[in-house]
Amino acid sequence: MIDYDPFFSNAAATMRESAIRQMGAVLAGAADIVSFAPGYPAEDTFPWQATAEIARELLTGTDGSVLQYGPTRGHRPLREIITGLMAERGVRTAVEDVLMTTGSQQGLDLVARVLLNPGDVVLLELPSYTGAITAFRNVGAELVGVRQDEDGLDLVELDRTAAALAAEGRRVKFLYLVPNFQNPTGLLVSLAKRRALLEWARRRQVLIVEDDPYRDLYFPDVAAEADTRPVAADDDERRVVYLSSFSKTLAPGFRVAWVAAAPAIIAKLEVAKQAEDLCTGPLDQRIVYEACRRGVLARQLPLLRAHYQHKRDVMVQALTRSLAGVITWPEPRGGFFLWGRLRAPLRSDVLQPIAQAHGVIYVPGHAFFVNGQGHEYLRLSFSAPAPDRIELGVSRLAAAIREASDRAGATSPAASRV
Repeated sequence: MIDYDPFFSNAAATMRESAIRQMGAVLAGAADIVSFAPGYPAEDTFPWQATAEIARELLTGTDGSVLQYGPTRGHRPLREIITGLMAERGVRTAVEDVLMTTGSQQGLDLVARVLLNPGDVVLLELPSYTGAITAFRNVGAELVGVRQDEDGLDLVELDRTAAALAAEGRRVKFLYLVPNFQNPTGLLVSLAKRRALLEWARRRQVLIVEDDPYRDLYFPDVAAEADTRPVAADDDERRVVYLSSFSKTLAPGFRVAWVAAAPAIIAKLEVAKQAEDLCTGPLDQRIVYEACRRGVLARQLPLLRAHYQHKRDVMVQALTRSLAGVITWPEPRGGFFLWGRLRAPLRSDVLQPIAQAHGVIYVPGHAFFVNGQGHEYLRLSFSAPAPDRIELGVSRLAAAIREASDRAGATSPAASRV
């Protein structure tokens, strides 16, 4: 047998498998698992009929460019549409400053490769999105987390952390954040804090990488479109690198997303993308373009908000009935996720195999922390399961927690909720 370890790069030696993808593998091999693990859109919300009609029209063979290689920067008409979407979000950008990517994950990888050297520091929310953690770690960056308040990053701790790093001669390249219905916490950063973060970045001379895939999925009962104004909307210095996607609103299978940034950054990202995939799939881009042009996306959005708000309600009601006081959570105001905190001494990593044996899976909280903490948290995604499956999954989770509590000799908690 060949020992392949000497052939691997230093980067390969430090790569870690995604905790979310691990749970996906569990789901693939199970007959009756209720999955609260991956943040998948609900398949019954996909615009099946409209997509089929668009595809039939595109695949007539009269336009060879539909199945041909395309420009690395992306299908220009789609990029023009995106500048309009950005303008609706309050962000003014030129079509030349938009780069199409094969999913937002590629955007994060490109940003990491273009902006980070080994040893550079990235500041990010504690907890933060695992895909970003992976992308930044893969290029040898050092990740430093900053605690979040109920409305976003703790600004005092953020500045104190930056000052301490500067005093040690360590360079912070950028702050990464998901301001709208963050993955994993579901938190919505306040408008005042967004502006304060931008001012902080100016003062500290760092960039902001704003990841915004959930912006359109606010829940009208507790949030409004005005609450989701991007940080980039108030950026008159082009200090923000903005990422967004069609995966959560049309369908993730298209793998169509984009980055908008200053011309110098977009130019470098384009060169890096040439080495990865030459171009994002032209057919996918054309379908997404037609869906936007024909109003399919605009018609989808209110339906999606109602759909996911209802599923949030189902999960919150089920948790309140079965696990009040055992799990506490901030109210999700949009997006796909509920961020639960287990009553001590329960730990989500210890509970995980017990829950799986009961037929329910989730993502343990420590996967989202860059400092080794978070074992008392778990991320529950309510986006994909049907409402009756959500209720079944919560009942199974309650049974698993009872078993784990019995094993630990835990006493019955008093009811509480945040």
